[in-house]
Amino acid sequence: MSKLVRIANGQGFWGDSIDAPVRLVEAGGIDYLTLDYLAEVTLSIMQKQRRKDPNLGYATDFVDLMRRALPQIKATGVRVVANAGGVNPEACRAAVLAVAKELGVRGLKVATVTGDDVLARLPEFQAQGLKLANMDTGEGLFDAPRRILSANVYLQTQAMVEALDTGADIVLTGRCTDPGLTLAPLIHEFKWAAHDWDRLAAGTVAGHILECGAQSTGGNFSRWWEVPDLWNVGYPIAEVSGDGTFVVTKQPDTGGLVTVDTVSEQLVYEMGDPQNYITPDVVADFTSIRLAQAGPDRVRVSGVKGRPKTPFLKVSGAYLKGYKATGQLVLSGPRALEKAQLCADLVWKRLRAAGFEFEHTDAEFLGASTVHAGIAPAPEDPAEIVLRLSVKDPDRTKVERFGREIAPLVTSGPAGVTGFAGGRPKAQEIVAYWPALLPRELVTWQVSVEEA
Repeated sequence: MSKLVRIANGQGFWGDSIDAPVRLVEAGGIDYLTLDYLAEVTLSIMQKQRRKDPNLGYATDFVDLMRRALPQIKATGVRVVANAGGVNPEACRAAVLAVAKELGVRGLKVATVTGDDVLARLPEFQAQGLKLANMDTGEGLFDAPRRILSANVYLQTQAMVEALDTGADIVLTGRCTDPGLTLAPLIHEFKWAAHDWDRLAAGTVAGHILECGAQSTGGNFSRWWEVPDLWNVGYPIAEVSGDGTFVVTKQPDTGGLVTVDTVSEQLVYEMGDPQNYITPDVVADFTSIRLAQAGPDRVRVSGVKGRPKTPFLKVSGAYLKGYKATGQLVLSGPRALEKAQLCADLVWKRLRAAGFEFEHTDAEFLGASTVHAGIAPAPEDPAEIVLRLSVKDPDRTKVERFGREIAPLVTSGPAGVTGFAGGRPKAQEIVAYWPALLPRELVTWQVSVEEA
C-alpha cells in the first residue's frame, strides 16, 4: 500500500473548541495534529500582552490543551504543529516544558521557529527606503506617523519543515500561513522538492480545507439543517498520498458532515482570485481542484495545479487607529422601534449639546432587519428592539464621555427601557490592519529545540 499521512486540525482560531483537539488525540488514527490560533489582529493583542509581561505573548489556551493531552500525545507518537507561539514562541515552549515536567512526561522535544516578527526591524526597512505600501490603498507605512503595534511576516513553510526534521514532537511557530501547518508535515514526510509546484499546491489546498476546523465538516454550512449531531461535530482529517491526492474525512462516531458541498464552501473561504492563491511557497490554482464523493463523510481531492512562488513575502501589520465604544439596551412594548430610534436621537443630541462630535457614530436596531437591511423584510411592529450605539474617534476622552450617556436613558428616555447591564461602555483601542509585501531575501528564520 502507498504511504498515507493523516493530518487533523483541532483549532480554527484562538477561542475555538477546547475539547475538539483532545478528542482527536484520544480517538487515534492520526499522525499529526495541527492547531491554528492566529488571525490578523491576534498578533497585535499578543504584542500588547508581551509588553505588559515578557513571559506572555502566545496562545495560553495551547498550554491548557497540553496539560490535558500531552501524555496521550507522547504515548501515541502524534506530532503537533501549531502557531500558538504568537510573538513569543520561546515563552510558549517554556510553559509547555513546565507542563511536561509537572506531568512526568520525559523525552519530549519541542522546537520553535522564529524570525517572522519584524517589528523591531521596521526602522531598518525605512532606512533602506522600503515603502511597505498598504496592499489595499498604496499608502506607504512610513508616510505618516503611526503607532505600529505588530509586524509579522508569513514565513515560508520550509521553516517548519526544518523544525520537524529535528525530530521534534511539537513545533511552535509564530506567523506562518494557515495552510502551511498542514503542508509542513507533508513536505517532511514525502520529501517534496521546493519546485514541485503541483504537490506543494495540493498540500496547500489540503491545509486550506483543514484550517478553519469544523467549517469543512458541517460547521457554518449554508444548509445547516442537513448536518446531523452538530453538537458533537467531528473536526477534519486529511489522508494524504505522496502524489498529492487526498481524502477529507472525520473520525467515526462524530457528528457533522463531509460532502463535496461542505468542502466546496470551505474552499471559497477567504478567496480572492481563485487561479492565483498566493502563499510563500507556491501559487495554487483553485480552479484546477477536482472533488468527488468517495463514500460517507469522505471527499477525494485531486488535480491540483501550482505555479512558482513570488519574490515577496506578505507582512501582516497592525497599528492603533483611535478608539471605539459600544453600548446597548433593550426597548420593549408597543412602538418599540420608534422608542429605540428616539433613544438614539436623544444620545446624539445630548452629546452635541455637551460639545462632543465624533469621527463616526452608528445606531443599530436589532430586531428590525438590521443585519440584512434592504434584503429581508422588516417586521411592522416588533415587540422588542435591541438598540446598539457605537462611536469611533481618535480622542479617547471623547469616547469615554459617550459611555456616560447610555445609562441616563433608563429614567430620562421613553418607557420600556431594560436590559442595561455591565456598567458604562469603556473606550477600546481600534487596531487597524496593514498588509504589505517584503522582498523574501530580507527574511530569515531560526529553529531551536529543547527536550524535556
